[in-house]
Amino acid sequence: MKKKSTESEQIKTIINDPTFLIPEEDKEFLQSNNARGVRLQLDYLKAEVKMREEGIEHTIVVFGSARIIEFDAAIKQLEKVEKKLKKSPHSETLLSALKRAESMVRKSVFYDEARKLGQLVGESGKGPKDCHITLMTGGGPGIMEAANRGALDVGAKSIGLNIELPHEQFPNPYITPELCFQFRYFAIRKLHFMHRAKALVIFPGGFGTLDELFEILTLIQTEKSPNIPIILLGKSYWNNVINFDFLLEESVISSEDLDPIIYVENAEEAWDNILLWHQNNNTPLYE
Repeated sequence: MKKKSTESEQIKTIINDPTFLIPEEDKEFLQSNNARGVRLQLDYLKAEVKMREEGIEHTIVVFGSARIIEFDAAIKQLEKVEKKLKKSPHSETLLSALKRAESMVRKSVFYDEARKLGQLVGESGKGPKDCHITLMTGGGPGIMEAANRGALDVGAKSIGLNIELPHEQFPNPYITPELCFQFRYFAIRKLHFMHRAKALVIFPGGFGTLDELFEILTLIQTEKSPNIPIILLGKSYWNNVINFDFLLEESVISSEDLDPIIYVENAEEAWDNILLWHQNNNTPLYE
């Protein structure tokens, strides 16, 4: 009896040890450094399989600041700061906040243009249900929200590629639910941004927006990615942020490195230039 009892206890110990779990049920193993390769594959595969199932063939990718808000919200923020300034007119903190609020009101026009672009992409092709060309964003607020919102305005599907961050990024409510993904790795998220992209439309933004811009410029320059149009919306903003002419004068880039870049001022110009670019390059978006 004692032997059977000992064997029984030993079997329980074996079964209850994490080593006995099948790999996909062993969370500790899946989160380990040794399983990073598996996690990278899963990060890629889940979104890839779903997009294939949904018939996503090509995408128009929109980047831009998560901080840019629509006009009404920007005005409310400005009025709130102005109200506080009346009580403390010499507050440096409030004067600085006033400048930021005024700047956000000026930039709110880009929210409207991103929303319009979402509508244009959504209405293209054979109509909203046609996923041959589908809008894709980073899935967050600001410019991303506006573009997804525009697609929803016209009943079209759109994609959101969210990313797991220390301060969690919630998806905006305008993404098509079955096309809203969350990634662990920036590298895999970037791969999906470029995998089906037929154009990038880049609105004013900060570090993240600049990161995506230079990533694709480098990929095209090094012929790791097909040549596609890179639309920079808001020429004044971009000329202040990046002096491409200086880089050219310093001979650290070549003139052909700038060929993909097209400056526009509104959504209609952006969409027209995308269509024209593909027409001129014999890669029409719609046959």
